[in-house]
Amino acid sequence: MGCAVIAEKSMIPAIKSVSNFKLIAVASRSNEKADRFAEQFDCEAIVGYENLLSRSDIDAIYIPLPTGLHDEWINKSLRAGKHVLAEKSIAYDYHSALKMVNNAKSNGLLLMENFMFQYHSQHQFVADLLLKGDIGEIRVFRANFGFPPMPKTNFRYNEIVGGGALLDAAGYTVRAIHFMLGNDLVVKAANLYFDPETGTNIYGGAFLDNSKGVSAQIAFGMDHYYQCNYEIWGSEGKIIADRAFTAKPDYSPLIIVEKQDQRAAYQMPPDNHFVGSIKEFQRAILTKDFDKHFDQVLLQSKTLDEIRRLSK
Repeated sequence: MGCAVIAEKSMIPAIKSVSNFKLIAVASRSNEKADRFAEQFDCEAIVGYENLLSRSDIDAIYIPLPTGLHDEWINKSLRAGKHVLAEKSIAYDYHSALKMVNNAKSNGLLLMENFMFQYHSQHQFVADLLLKGDIGEIRVFRANFGFPPMPKTNFRYNEIVGGGALLDAAGYTVRAIHFMLGNDLVVKAANLYFDPETGTNIYGGAFLDNSKGVSAQIAFGMDHYYQCNYEIWGSEGKIIADRAFTAKPDYSPLIIVEKQDQRAAYQMPPDNHFVGSIKEFQRAILTKDFDKHFDQVLLQSKTLDEIRRLSK
C-alpha cells in the first residue's frame, strides 16, 4: 500500500524472495506509480488504497506510508481482515497504537512494526557475547542515529504527516534499547529541538533507567554528521556495533570488543535484514505468535510518548 522508495528498493524484493508469499498487487493513489511498480515487480496495479482492501485474494498488506497516514489505513486494513506489516513509526502516539493493537486482536490478525535491523545476524553475535558474560555486567547502553539535513520538502519535516526526528531516527534507538536490554527501562529525562523554520523536531536525546543499575542514553536527529551505532559498556569491557541500523545486504558490519589492554574487531558476514523481517512476519502469521509484536508496538509508542512529554 504505497509506492515508497523503501518498498521499491528493499521490501518488495524481499517479499518476492520469500517462499509462501506471493506479491499480488501494489496500490498507489496515482496510475503512473501503480503501473510502474506493477511492470517492475510483475504484479497487478491498483489505483486507490480502498481498492486493495476489497480484494479477497490478499491476506496481508505491507504499508510504507508516512506515520501520519497510519491510523486511518492500518485500522482499515485490519478491519478488512488483512495482516499488517507497517513501517516505523507505526503510530503517532500510544493512544493510536493501542487502537491498532485492539483492532488486530479483535480480528485475530498480526500487526508488526518494521524495525528490520533486529533481524540482522550481527545482533545475535552481540547477544551471544552478552550471554557469555564477555564484558561482565552491563552498566550503560548508548545508541546514536542521525543523518544530515534533507530538502525541507521531504515529508520528514511535515508534522501533519508524522514527520520529525522523534518518529524517525529516535525510533531506531528506542527499539534498540528494548531489543538488547529488555522492556523494563523507563524514560527519566529527554529533550527535543524544534526547527524554527518548519516547526518540526529535528534532533534530541533521552536518558532511560531500569532502577537496577542499568541506564541507557540515546541521541538522534536529522541535522547531524551521520551516525548509526550502539555501544554496550560493561563492568569488564565494551561492545560497539558500528553500523547497527542500516547495514545494506552486501555490507559487512564491524563489531568491536574492548577490554583492558585488548581490542578485537569482528567483521560480520553480510546479511539481508529486509528478508529477515519478512521471514519473521511470515513466521508470526503461521504460528499465530502475535502477542510479542503487539507488546513491541505498545512499548515503542509509550516510550516515544514519554520522550515527547518530558521534552516540553
